Amino acid sequence: MAIARLHGGPLDGQLLPLERPDLDSLIVPYGEGQVVYRRQGDLAKTGTSDGPTEAEFWFIEATDEIGPSNDD
Repeated sequence: MAIARLHGGPLDGQLLPLERPDLDSLIVPYGEGQVVYRRQGDLAKTGTSDGPTEAEFWFIEATDEIGPSNDD
């Protein structure tokens, strides 16, 4: 098992399960749109006894404007 650590954007600090640690980008649903994160750096914790493999993903863009809700 592997996990993605997300940096920046609306999902900053979140951890997501990663089915394929070789992915270069993630497109994640957010509200009615999607946010895009791109992997940077090498995989970490790839040993057999140091926990799940980790990949760092950084925010690139959102398909819709991200801001406070206008549902007053």
